[in-house]
Amino acid sequence: MAKKEEWFGEWFNSPFYHILYKKRDFKEAEQFISNLSQHLQIPPSSKVLDLACGKGRHAIYLNKLGFNVTGLDLSSESIQHAKRFENEHLQFKVHDMREPIEGNKFDFILNLFTSFGYFESDIENQQSINAMSHALEKNGMLVIDFMNAEKVIQNLIQKETIIEEGITFHISKEVMNGYILKHIQFEYNNQHRHYTEKVQALTERDFTKYLNFAGLSIKDKFGDYQLNSFDIKNSDRLILIATKS
Repeated sequence: MAKKEEWFGEWFNSPFYHILYKKRDFKEAEQFISNLSQHLQIPPSSKVLDLACGKGRHAIYLNKLGFNVTGLDLSSESIQHAKRFENEHLQFKVHDMREPIEGNKFDFILNLFTSFGYFESDIENQQSINAMSHALEKNGMLVIDFMNAEKVIQNLIQKETIIEEGITFHISKEVMNGYILKHIQFEYNNQHRHYTEKVQALTERDFTKYLNFAGLSIKDKFGDYQLNSFDIKNSDRLILIATKS
């Protein structure tokens, strides 16, 4: 019996994913990366890994800032797109973050924009963090940018409708068994389609446990892309910077 494809493998390879999220604020994302690189004082020519890089927009921007960048993502469709922008100091590969990252070690690893918590077990989460830790140079830094799950749950928009490229996406959200679920339904070519995003409502305590087990310790914590202090009630993001000692 064939193994059922995991939701993120199916959804992220779908063209509808990119249609729905086409209006994401990439200027804000690039400003965040600029703020982050300045705060971390990333030296020129540092080896930087963008883990779960999607179509590579942020890896490309990191490369423009002067860093040697590798982008890894599970979506073969996204990596195929990103490879068009490769150069001597920018490479993209298909990779499952639960698997060991082979090759050269990195000075900085970035896991951005809630690209974690998709799995079915704590074991898989720990495997992913272990792989990140193993791929870091000694004294290297890992940045995890996750949603502030408590604020998301407190302000959950249960139903909304988004229209993009003539497709009407009906979206509903709920919290179930420690996951935030986002159900996406729409009609296309007279066919009903339904995808569900399923992300664990992970907290700072959860990440601290994973990081410490992998030999990493939290150095800094921020609550937004301007790198303001984290406030569990009001911050939009949970941004953790951990070091490998």
